[in-house]
Amino acid sequence: MLLFYHRALSAVAYEPAWQQILPLDRTWLADLEQRPWQSSALPLVSMAWEPLFSAVIRQYLLISLYRATVESLASENAARLTSMQAAEKNIEDRLAELNAEYRQQRQNAITGELLDIVSGFEALNQA
Repeated sequence: MLLFYHRALSAVAYEPAWQQILPLDRTWLADLEQRPWQSSALPLVSMAWEPLFSAVIRQYLLISLYRATVESLASENAARLTSMQAAEKNIEDRLAELNAEYRQQRQNAITGELLDIVSGFEALNQA
């Protein structure tokens, strides 16, 4: 059984990833056996090997699914956030352009009215 998901590389980048869940990867188990135990005392196991191994494998499957889900959601939300930030910047740029255009048209209208007033005044003075 293979599990496909998206893994976040950074706040703005992600990549597709996969993990083989079942059957268990024998190299992973061998690497796990070769790792040194981190404390000076080994854990005492008071139950039979089969139920313990079964419980550990169930937890491993649950954690693998949970991790894939969380990483996929984080990647999706990072992509959404990046998209929304780009949209916000585009809106701000467009708003600045529209405000500049409005100010230019307003200035042109004021200039036109002033020219009408001045030309009317000149016409009255010449008459």
